Amino acid sequence: MAWSTFRIGGDLEVRRLGFGAMRLPTGPGTGTRQASFAVARRAVELGVTLIDTAHLYGWGANEELLAEALHPYPDGLVITTKVGVARSASTGEWGLDGRPDVLRGQVEQGLRRLRVERIELLQLHRIDPQVPLADQLGALRELRIQGKVGRIGLSEVSVAELEQARGLIDVASVQNRYSLLHREHEPVLAACEAAGIAFLPWRPVAGAVSATGAMSGATATTEIDVAAAAAAAAAVTAALASVAAELDATPAQVALAWLLDRSPVILPIPGTARIDHLEENVAAAQLRLSPAHRDRLDRLSPP
Repeated sequence: MAWSTFRIGGDLEVRRLGFGAMRLPTGPGTGTRQASFAVARRAVELGVTLIDTAHLYGWGANEELLAEALHPYPDGLVITTKVGVARSASTGEWGLDGRPDVLRGQVEQGLRRLRVERIELLQLHRIDPQVPLADQLGALRELRIQGKVGRIGLSEVSVAELEQARGLIDVASVQNRYSLLHREHEPVLAACEAAGIAFLPWRPVAGAVSATGAMSGATATTEIDVAAAAAAAAAVTAALASVAAELDATPAQVALAWLLDRSPVILPIPGTARIDHLEENVAAAQLRLSPAHRDRLDRLSPP
C-alpha cells in the first residue's frame, strides 16, 4: 500500500489516514468489548499509525479500551487524546471546562489510562470562553515542559483563535469539522497549510451517505433554508456516488480520497465500529482522483 505521511509538529511522523476511536463501544459486555478490541487491533495491522480519542469519549473509557487492546504499543503508533470537557458532579451533564486544574487532572488521568509517560499529541477539545486562553494554554505548556505532553493541538477554532493561540504556544494540530459537505473552515485549513500545522478533520465522510443522513450536520433556520440545504446535500451525495461508480470505489472512499488530495496537511480520522468499514476506509489511501473528478467535487456547493 502506498501511504503518504506527515510530520506533526515538524518531527512526529504519522501516516496521513488515521482512525477515530470515538465510535468504539466501551460497554462491559464481553462480546461488544472484544469486537472493539478487534477493530482497534485491525487498524494497526492495516498500517494506521494515528488513533484519535478523548477524555470525553466515555469519560476516559475509550482511552482505557485502546490501552487494553493495544498496549504495549507498537513502535510508531501515536494515540492522541483531548481534554477540556468535564461532567458536572451534581447534574451529570457535560460542559466546557478549561480551568488549569481540570486540564492538568484530565491529562494525568489520560496518562494513567493510556499507560504512557507522555502523550505525544494532546489537543484542547474546545476553548472555554469562561477561562482566559492564556491560562488554558499555559497549563498545557507547563505539562509539555514537564515532559508529560509532546505537542499541543486545538479543536474547533477560528483563524483568529488559532492566531491568538500561536502567540502563546507552538500549535501542532487543529481538529475542526471539515468534509465535502462541511467546508466552513476553509480559512482555518488555509492557515494551517501556510504554517505547516496538521489539520485533522472530524466527520470526514459526511456527505457519503443519503441526503437525509447528510443533513444531520447542516444548519437551517427556515423552511427555505431546509430545502436549500437538503438540495445541496443531495447534490454532494449524488456527485460522490457518481464518482465512486466511475472509480469502482465507495462514496466514503471518494470522500476520504478528496480530503487526502485537498491539502498535504490534512490527516483524516474516520471512525467506525466495524472491521469491514475500517478496511474500506483504509483502502481509500490507494485511491487516486483524476483532475476531472477532483474538479467536479471541488465545485460542489455544500449547504
